Amino acid sequence: MTELLNILGSQMDTPLPYGVFHIAALAVTVIASVLLSLRCKDIKDSSFRVLCLCFWLVLLFFETYKQVIFSFNYNGGEPYWDYQWYAFPFQLCSSQLYVLPLIFLSREGSAVRRAGSAFMATYSFFAGTAVMLYPVSVFIGMIGINIQTMVWHGSQVILGVLLLARYRKELNRRFFLSGAIVFLVLVSAAMALNMIVPSFTDETFNMFFISPLFPSTLPVLEVIYPLVPWPVFLLIYLLGYTLAALLVLFLARGVCLLSSKKTKKPSAC
Repeated sequence: MTELLNILGSQMDTPLPYGVFHIAALAVTVIASVLLSLRCKDIKDSSFRVLCLCFWLVLLFFETYKQVIFSFNYNGGEPYWDYQWYAFPFQLCSSQLYVLPLIFLSREGSAVRRAGSAFMATYSFFAGTAVMLYPVSVFIGMIGINIQTMVWHGSQVILGVLLLARYRKELNRRFFLSGAIVFLVLVSAAMALNMIVPSFTDETFNMFFISPLFPSTLPVLEVIYPLVPWPVFLLIYLLGYTLAALLVLFLARGVCLLSSKKTKKPSAC
């Protein structure tokens, strides 16, 4: 067990933003996004479900690895378990772990699949893109965790692009609102956890980084948090992410319209 944990926790120099490690991860993400969106946007439903299931299994594997490596400690060379509540997997960037099953377990054309897909294509895509472009807070001196975080956030980008391509004929208000509902449900769950969990642990527990008990550490929002009352901060958080997700939708529609003009075909948007 000790040897396995040592391998899983192998050290490296903390990667720098836009260093070799980061650029390689960005390149893989962009290539995978383009290839999957072109080749898989119109695949049959059964194949699409299998693809989403495969993504989910990979994410589940990496999340299990992260939980194990963060919570095992050593006492006299012997490992022991001490769960790190700050690493509890219920952040916006880990929401795909819960939303992907809504997609691959629901039937094509259902409201549940549309809502899950809309959330992944807008809110989740934006969150993953933001981290991939500005990964200052996610890199550490551990090889496995650095790979894990690039796989997690890169998959948000890849799946977001794929879902935008697959739902290119439905990028409208109804599509966006269904994703916004999923976002609000997840935020509500995070708020409930932020109220319940700190009652039995003294550790930092700040899901979605919106807890009134702990400062937000998200870029930009960490500046706003101490300047305004918490309800105002929460409103800014909700509106900010919603506007960003809406921008993603508008940009996708624009790409769709430009593409249809170049091919001289009626717009699919």
